[in-house]
Amino acid sequence: MVLAFDEMKAADGTVRPAYGELASWLAGVPPDVLDFRRREAEVLFRRIGITFAVYGEADAQERLIPFDVLPRILSASEWDILRSGLEQRVTAINHYLRDIYSRREILKAGIIPEDLVFRNPVFRPEMNGQKVPYDIYVHIAGIDIVRIDAHTFYVLEDNARTPSGVSYMLENREIMLRLFPELFARHHIAPVENYPDELLAALNSVAPASSSADPTVVLLTPGVYNSAYYEHSFLADKLGVELVEGRDLFVRDELVYMRTTQGSKRVDVIYRRIEDDFLDPLAFRPDSALGVPGLMSAYQAGNVTLANAVGTGIADDKAIYSYMPEIIKFYLGAEPILKNVPTWRCREPEHLSYVVEHVEELVIKEVHGSGGYGMMIGPQADKGTVAAFRAKLKSNPRNFVAQPTLALSTCPTCVDEGVAPRHVDLRPFVLTGRDRIRIVPGGLTRVALTKGSLVVNSSQGGGTKDTWVLDR
Repeated sequence: MVLAFDEMKAADGTVRPAYGELASWLAGVPPDVLDFRRREAEVLFRRIGITFAVYGEADAQERLIPFDVLPRILSASEWDILRSGLEQRVTAINHYLRDIYSRREILKAGIIPEDLVFRNPVFRPEMNGQKVPYDIYVHIAGIDIVRIDAHTFYVLEDNARTPSGVSYMLENREIMLRLFPELFARHHIAPVENYPDELLAALNSVAPASSSADPTVVLLTPGVYNSAYYEHSFLADKLGVELVEGRDLFVRDELVYMRTTQGSKRVDVIYRRIEDDFLDPLAFRPDSALGVPGLMSAYQAGNVTLANAVGTGIADDKAIYSYMPEIIKFYLGAEPILKNVPTWRCREPEHLSYVVEHVEELVIKEVHGSGGYGMMIGPQADKGTVAAFRAKLKSNPRNFVAQPTLALSTCPTCVDEGVAPRHVDLRPFVLTGRDRIRIVPGGLTRVALTKGSLVVNSSQGGGTKDTWVLDR
């Protein structure tokens, strides 16, 4: 068994430089003080109302996401590697999406199989030849990162549709500032609280050419029953924009308008948190009550910007993910800065044969799965689950990919038995505007609170941490 990389301590027990101040602080803090701060944090989260819902549960009650009061710390040099790699990756994703919906040079070159694109349920033929402002398709990306040693970062997943979690990144920092001012005073930590300003600047920069000098931006939510509704309302408030549902908007003469108490007002940019299928009942699912009839006609006329663009799912599909190193080389002529996890594509007979024989050793993922659903971690699965997934692989191989089980790095975490290492990942948020790419230092660190677990998703029992990037 491969030992996980401990981000705080080296193998000989010495503390890594980034964690030096935290380690000395922990050495002087009584356990009951940490436990009190844990409980105080939970009270604050309840008071603020930071919750999420889990679909498919009988009671579907709102839950608190568990919050760990010990920060995850990255040095400035570690963040420099991540920032460069994230910029490179998102730039390549935008080139790829533009190409797929126009000239399709990467398909002509035989790098990606055509059927993987055209038979993909998230490919949108309505976007063929569609111009989007400044050729930016993914304005907000959430790239999931894991590390296995001091120098190696892997991208686990690209979230290019409607990535969530940034509200928890911001609230985690605010809670930590309130609970641990003395710990902040011992570090020079890069700020994250400017994220809403950076997001609004990015959204304003991609407004249609026909919009006014002061574009109107709105955040479109499916409504209060959506699991991420807290985040939608939180972000709209922080951005200073209207939080709207489909019924609050209408289309006239290929322009989008918002209903207000002062009459109708033109909308230029829609930060949408609704999946493609539900955006416009005239273009996609006719039974959608969440979208705006005629929205696609306004979009295709170039009179409104949708962030993210329609059809971006063809970039974060888990089968397409496996081609990201080739995508980066094809469009940017460079080697990837951030590694991809080696991936077996079960649609390919040779890959399928290997995966079926080694199911219990691998992580099996549905191509379109998310939130920790539709996956199995072989080494942690019981015999019944392994047998069920082996049968699924044989009956529908195109629906799955497989990856080795990585020894995700660990960070010190405050648990019932004290401070102990737990596995973590990181979701930085990458904002692409007309002028530049913006990334606030850090992101949302998710932590698997159960000992030995590699599943960090909140829907599967994971929690979150504040992420500190040392700015010197």
